[in-house]
Amino acid sequence: MSALTKYLPEGWQEFDYVPLSWMGAGALAVGAAMWMMQEDTYPDLSAVDIKQQSIVCDEEQGIRCSPLVKDGKLMEFLYEDARTQHEAFLKGLESSNNGNCLGYRPGPGQPYKWLTYQEVLDRAQNFGSGLLEKGAKANPDQRIGIYSQNRVEWTVAEKACNGYSMVVVPLYDTLGPQAIKWIVEQCELEYIIVDKCEKALKILDCSDIFVKTIILVEEASDSVRQKASERNTALLLFSEIEELGKSHRKDFVPPKPEDLHTICYTSGTTGNPKGVMQTHGSLISNASAIYCAGSKGAVDVRVDDVHYSYLPLAHSFEKIVQTLCFMQGASIGFYQGDIKLLTDDLQTLRPTLFPIVPRLMNKFYDKINAGARQSKIKKFMLDLALRKKLALLNKGVVSRNTIWDKLVFKKVQNMVGGRVRICVTGAAPISPTVLSFMRCALGIPLTEGYGQTECGAGLSVTLPGDYSGGNVGSLLPCCFVKLVDVPEKNYFATENKGEVCLKGPSLFKGYFRDEDKTRAALDEDGWLHTGDVGQWLPNGSLKIFDRSKHIFKLSQGEYIAPEKIEQIYVQSSPVAQVFVHGESLKSSLVAVVVPDAETIVPWCRARGVNGSLEEICGNETAAKLILEDMNAIGQKNGLFAFELAKKAYLSSELFSVENDLLTPTFKSRRPQLYARYKDIIAQMYQGLD
Repeated sequence: MSALTKYLPEGWQEFDYVPLSWMGAGALAVGAAMWMMQEDTYPDLSAVDIKQQSIVCDEEQGIRCSPLVKDGKLMEFLYEDARTQHEAFLKGLESSNNGNCLGYRPGPGQPYKWLTYQEVLDRAQNFGSGLLEKGAKANPDQRIGIYSQNRVEWTVAEKACNGYSMVVVPLYDTLGPQAIKWIVEQCELEYIIVDKCEKALKILDCSDIFVKTIILVEEASDSVRQKASERNTALLLFSEIEELGKSHRKDFVPPKPEDLHTICYTSGTTGNPKGVMQTHGSLISNASAIYCAGSKGAVDVRVDDVHYSYLPLAHSFEKIVQTLCFMQGASIGFYQGDIKLLTDDLQTLRPTLFPIVPRLMNKFYDKINAGARQSKIKKFMLDLALRKKLALLNKGVVSRNTIWDKLVFKKVQNMVGGRVRICVTGAAPISPTVLSFMRCALGIPLTEGYGQTECGAGLSVTLPGDYSGGNVGSLLPCCFVKLVDVPEKNYFATENKGEVCLKGPSLFKGYFRDEDKTRAALDEDGWLHTGDVGQWLPNGSLKIFDRSKHIFKLSQGEYIAPEKIEQIYVQSSPVAQVFVHGESLKSSLVAVVVPDAETIVPWCRARGVNGSLEEICGNETAAKLILEDMNAIGQKNGLFAFELAKKAYLSSELFSVENDLLTPTFKSRRPQLYARYKDIIAQMYQGLD
């Protein structure tokens, strides 16, 4: 998992979780065994009975919903007067009594400065009025591009678009020039808000793109001004638009719930990105349902909560979290723009709400365990503390006020500010082992969400009290869900297995200007087909265990879901990334493996293979050892013999967004991976079948 090392915050590379001197640790360990929990535990925080996490609402069609759904009516909004993003912000202004809204750090080492809700609203009205003065239209046909990291101006621009019924089209760095060109042309973006000169030059340097106006947040460099002049593109500063609007203030033109809010482009593994059309109503529905499902504490966002914003606002996960914050009148503090400074931000902001993605949690987990392995007593104490807290977790209890927190986990909790009470993860699968570890280390429920951009962000969330792992929890009250047969893989709804399909007010309107892809995702009855294969567990929770897409058949007729195998293989400690490949004329699988740069050398040395990372990657014995380890883990996790790779090739090149082997959301680009390793794969198959 060393692929994330360069993104790890300062101070986490050499992480040592032990806050105390180890002198006398043995005596403390004896005393610890008698220490019971005090206050600050999390008892019954679920609004749903964890023994009945979904109910059958249409037995004939196999449709289920949340137990929170009453009389068959799905949740569309939490508050009658907050049914659009604009109304939700006004609700937050009222609820917070014009409290702190957006926070930022003027420079490294400086405290957060805050804008109140009214100050943000005023700036949004000024900016929106300025856009109108420059020729923009106050209606949902007007699309405004935002190409920026999370910052105050991102939100001001979004709230301006909300107030004047314009549509936000986020762009982001990892899209690449061709994808950006596609989005700009498809959405006919005349106005793009850009935070930095380098991004402005990316747009201006692309001869195929013409943008009427670029609005720059930072001061324009001479090269940007010259290039804009050459391209006949108007170049304005964000502050200039605000000042223009301030002197030409116009009344808001509020949107309706059914109006388009965002065209959120998702980067597919092949072809051009798809523009997911999210309405004001769909986003409000999803955020409201998430709050309702955790309304007794798990995601019970309150007016005094502080959220740390570092996950991209261009994606739905962060957008939904912020929607919920604004609706409740909470505060949002932005990161400094550099993920390596995350720790410093967290310790300065001391947030109570901290979303975290699985890749960062995996790195957290690896670093803590690597630190423990450096000393027998450290490993003993970590294992003991974890065992004691897991025993509590298995009883449905989490706490951060045990002796194990004082001795072992306090520094972990302080690394994220010491006040986090709400932590949500999503966007990718997470190992139950890692999830349980983080719940113990942070001493909070840590809710896992499952969903996709097309349904707002979330479809289900795990419930506090149910820490069994291996499932994605209870359905949100904004959607109906059913399982549909996948006959080619012998998954049938009558056996409680099948492709997960859903419908409800949180669903997207379709893909922007792409009827074919819309019809492929939404069937004639309006059900969204997710491509994920799920199973209903006895307690009504949903388990995701396979994919109906990216499936291929081996020559003996067995169907293979490579992503499932890859998720298991990366649990091998010397492995960072895996690409599993099979062909219809072959009976076996092969794998391209990227070793973990931090663990591979000592792991191999302990098994009699010496050398640097590059030398190990060329060593056949090392490849066989790693393959044996991956397959042992595969067998332990229930993989069939035909799902185990027969050969492995070690590559020292990480799969990344930059080399086009990963999507911006870190999913494998399977066609590109095959093209890169086509010759290697052919060599592995020689003599195999």
